[in-house]
Amino acid sequence: MQSEAGQKLLKKLDLNTNEFHSVILIDGDYYKSSTAALKISRELGFPWNMLYVFIILPVPARDFFYNFIANNRYKWFGKKDSCRIPTPELKEKFL
Repeated sequence: MQSEAGQKLLKKLDLNTNEFHSVILIDGDYYKSSTAALKISRELGFPWNMLYVFIILPVPARDFFYNFIANNRYKWFGKKDSCRIPTPELKEKFL
């Protein structure tokens, strides 16, 4: 979202170009936060695709849990000193 391409997409979708605290999935339409995460999980295969069942919850409830996990992920799972370098195949999936 911070790249030039990301900023152009945010502007095109009339989204805030200064907020980077969530994930956005653009797949024809666009999805934010818990909806984006669940739609992505559906494509990851078993067992992650099983999380998609939570799409039945109302968005405010899903976003509450999404934000709770996002705010505590480093405490629970730790934080790396450096980012993993993606493979060329993986790079093609991102802007």
